[in-house]
Amino acid sequence: MYICFVAKERETLGEYLVNKNITTLAQLQTAHLEAEKTGEALSQVLVRLGMVSEDKIINFYISEHNIPRANLEKLDPTLTDLFPESISRRYHIIPIKREDNTLTIAMSDPLNVIVIDEIKFRTGLEIKSMVAPDSEIMKAIGQHYQIAGSMGEILKSIDLKSVSVGDEAELAKLKNIAEEAPVIKLVNYIVEEAFRNRASDIHIEPDENILRIRNRVDGILYDIATLPKYLQPAVISRAKIMSDLNIAVKRAPQDGRFQYKIGGKSIDVRVSTFPTVYGENVVMRLLDASSVLMGIDELGFEAEDLLKFKQLLQSPYGIILVTGPTGSGKTTTLYSALNLLNSPKKNILTVEDPVEYHVFGIRQSQINPKAGLTFASGLRSILRQDPDIIMVGEIRDLETAEIAVQAALTGHLVLSTLHTNDAPSALTRLVDMGVKPFLIASSVIGILAQRLVRTLCPECKETYTPDAETLAKIDVSLPQKATFYMGKGCKVCKDGFRGRSGIHEVLVMSERIREMVSNKSSADAIRKAAREEGMKTLRENGIEKALKGITSLEEVLQVTKT
Repeated sequence: MYICFVAKERETLGEYLVNKNITTLAQLQTAHLEAEKTGEALSQVLVRLGMVSEDKIINFYISEHNIPRANLEKLDPTLTDLFPESISRRYHIIPIKREDNTLTIAMSDPLNVIVIDEIKFRTGLEIKSMVAPDSEIMKAIGQHYQIAGSMGEILKSIDLKSVSVGDEAELAKLKNIAEEAPVIKLVNYIVEEAFRNRASDIHIEPDENILRIRNRVDGILYDIATLPKYLQPAVISRAKIMSDLNIAVKRAPQDGRFQYKIGGKSIDVRVSTFPTVYGENVVMRLLDASSVLMGIDELGFEAEDLLKFKQLLQSPYGIILVTGPTGSGKTTTLYSALNLLNSPKKNILTVEDPVEYHVFGIRQSQINPKAGLTFASGLRSILRQDPDIIMVGEIRDLETAEIAVQAALTGHLVLSTLHTNDAPSALTRLVDMGVKPFLIASSVIGILAQRLVRTLCPECKETYTPDAETLAKIDVSLPQKATFYMGKGCKVCKDGFRGRSGIHEVLVMSERIREMVSNKSSADAIRKAAREEGMKTLRENGIEKALKGITSLEEVLQVTKT
């Protein structure tokens, strides 16, 4: 497909993205073909394929067409009667306010005159369009249109006798119950509500007399509902059927996954079952590609650390490690780095466990130990695929580490993760694995350690003075007039927090640190040298964010150490 740009008074979206070097002409051509095939708007395809962030799309409408950005936090709920939810979801629009004969609506594509004309025809009102990210619009639709039946109404519709099935019930009967409409509706409701509330995980937990539902939001678990014990077999069997697991296996862990459509968006749900005393515990992880396919500028880096990390990513070869415990955002950072590096001129391959998100233009593979595909064997095979950039999900053993080192030394850029508490410890961890120190010094070019902290809700954030005990824990110097913030808690947040941001520690390998690694210096000695060369620790970075009102001091102290 050939795209010819004709000079106009204002640029089209495609022209804008190419002229600003946000995307390439080849990527734009691919997106146009995909949009023609699926019927989606070009902007939606670009975001879905990970080529452009939503913020870049929004900036186009604001800067090139002077279309104001909509605030979807405060909507008039009475306006949802003007047109049905199906129309909102089909066209990705939501009404904001009405003034006399003018209706203001938020759109992800506010230049779509066909949609504007249809809404004008349906409502009999003049239409004023504003722009908002597609993800925010679809979330607002879910919140402001009436959900078809609350959980209580769903439970009333379930025939108690039909679901009172013990563990010894016939499998065929249990399968039939799990596929009855009320049980399907109940489990769907649990998944949809979790997504609307920004949950990353759903926990279905059997107890002696109840079945408890909890959601993890911003890293914290919250009780959502307590279901009667008799629903346990049907609910858990339904979750297993959705993820193609064996409902007959109850005394061994199982892992599966399924896709679920919410508001026109496809969500990957990873399911894990684990046998407990009172039945199978089920955890569902909701994987929303839009939450991980972020621009690297959106990860919460301070300007100095962001510059250092971007410079590392521009290196033609070497190993870049991202470290931190489980749940610290390492996967998001790696995918964001790959998005930055992604180019038709580069051959990028990954070996992951599992492949959580599919990125357009990158060849991804998932380890399968039963079939002989491990991180080490996968990495060895990748080297025969003429790669430029390699991403290894995790360096777990000496064999994988040694192959990664050899890949870096033979002209490849290798990105991977390690489970260490800070950046300097990653170097000593590789030594402990058995990698020769001089090889580490020659191959590793930089290490990023990170944590996630909850961000304060802008609606209820206020200044406060920490108590003496909390201030005593601060081991870094503070400005003379230091101001800290806390969230009171309000209707739009959880306990005064809404969302999460990263805090970072970037160690760039200098000649001094390479020599220290070769001489088997301790992590403490390497840390001291790195700080003398300008590295900020996780705690120092976190306190900077607390002073800016991004997070609270207590949150920083909780996730970092001295």
